[in-house]
Amino acid sequence: MSDVEEIELPPDPERVIVGLRDTGYEFNTAVADIVDNSIAANATKVQLFLAADYNGNIRLLIADNGEGMDRQGLINAMQYGSKARPSAASLGKYGLGLKTASTAFCKRLSVISRANGSTPALMATWDLYHVAKVNKWALLLSESCDDEALETLDALAPGKSGTVVLWEQVDRLIKDYSNSNGAAARKALKAKEDALRHHLSMVYQRFLDPQDKRAPNVAIELNGTAVGPWDPFQKDLSELVAEEQVKTQLADGREASFTVRAYILPRREEFPDDKLASAALLSNERQGIYIYREERLIHDADWLGLYQKEPHLTLLRVEFSFDHKLDDAFHLDIKKSQIILNEDLASWLQSEFLPAPRREANRRSREGQQKAISKKGEGAHDTSNNNIRNREAAAGGPQVNIADPNTGEAIVQNKYGTTRLQLTITSAKRPGEVFVQPVEGITNGLLFQPALIEQHKAVQINTSHPYYHKVYIPNLSRSVTMQGLDSLLWALSVAELSAVQDSTADMFRDMRYEVSRILEKLVETLPEPDVEQNVA
Repeated sequence: MSDVEEIELPPDPERVIVGLRDTGYEFNTAVADIVDNSIAANATKVQLFLAADYNGNIRLLIADNGEGMDRQGLINAMQYGSKARPSAASLGKYGLGLKTASTAFCKRLSVISRANGSTPALMATWDLYHVAKVNKWALLLSESCDDEALETLDALAPGKSGTVVLWEQVDRLIKDYSNSNGAAARKALKAKEDALRHHLSMVYQRFLDPQDKRAPNVAIELNGTAVGPWDPFQKDLSELVAEEQVKTQLADGREASFTVRAYILPRREEFPDDKLASAALLSNERQGIYIYREERLIHDADWLGLYQKEPHLTLLRVEFSFDHKLDDAFHLDIKKSQIILNEDLASWLQSEFLPAPRREANRRSREGQQKAISKKGEGAHDTSNNNIRNREAAAGGPQVNIADPNTGEAIVQNKYGTTRLQLTITSAKRPGEVFVQPVEGITNGLLFQPALIEQHKAVQINTSHPYYHKVYIPNLSRSVTMQGLDSLLWALSVAELSAVQDSTADMFRDMRYEVSRILEKLVETLPEPDVEQNVA
């Protein structure tokens, strides 16, 4: 069509470069994007320095001994939407990460690099103030390099190639403090450093671990201290309960595959020592799927919308590993921090792979909780037993005698006459525990049942019942509340014995079943208690 005019319409430099500061980067993710570039350049050493000067001005310096860049390579690296790397497997993916990740936190980004030891380093800088002033995509290129950056590069890669990324005028890392170099500001910066260290140890675990042959070995230091690998799956201690390697065919006919593994970690008390348990970071927040692209963690501790996190799955962590061939299929975002599952994969995970590991993790968690609850429950009802002992005579009730201790048959004499019925007849598990006795499980899942403990009318309470978990556990240390709960169930049991007849025994048993069922339903929406905290 001859009447169509082609107009080249470049974007406004200031508006775009400032707008790209708000792409949603988190600090740890932004730094990892830059480390990705170092690894893509075949670096074997990466050093990071995060510090503030006496005036509180923060600088971040990231240096590597990888393949450096000549003038044209440096210009290309600093271009927004730089040319694609030769390898599709590169950790650097879109040609935007270096720039957008950096300017999300600083207003002056410099890259200092040299292609070999015989050529001087060059420094290229994006200065947001300068771009706004000249209103052009004006990259500043200079042979005069930042002194600290050049010294770091010379020490890390003497006479060899390497690159340094430098953030200056960092304005979005910590909030503004009245004293920018005061204790509060330094503490905030130290917290950022600590969080970054853990993030690097987790994201690059397979690169940092010399024993892990899946990825090339890279040594990373932060402020002069080596960053060690952190394995979310704790492979030396956990159990691999499910594993699948799935092959798939892409739209272009190529074949690709991904691997999924489910690990169940030991319960805290099963770790060999407290140090190892602490290192595993057992918490509700760390359960979920950990996603790796080209051996680099890109997304962690999330069920990707398939499930909600809940305490009984704290021990379950799932590895999902794939290579660059599946980038498009998983809709990897610019920050390489988000993955969107397609419908078929989500369905396979939810219906075929994950159900069995989830059931087993749930079982082991509840088993461990039950042990802890039972242990604590041994003394939690002592005050109730003492209180009821002092008021037993005043409370009254029927006469109950043992007819046959072998069959559990008892004779109950109440105002309606004499009734023979099956009753739990037992002895105290603790001194004085003859009125309220916690037990692990009651037939048919009942919350409570009448019992005869050393000739005393008593109640057994099921510590496995959800009502015990949701209502009793949060109140174990509250004496008055515990006495109130125990007294109520003891009174219901004695009242049943006071009113039971041969013709109504089954009805009372059914009533206990219905009460237990209704209470189970009523507590479903109550929050899960922190068992470790409440039974510690």
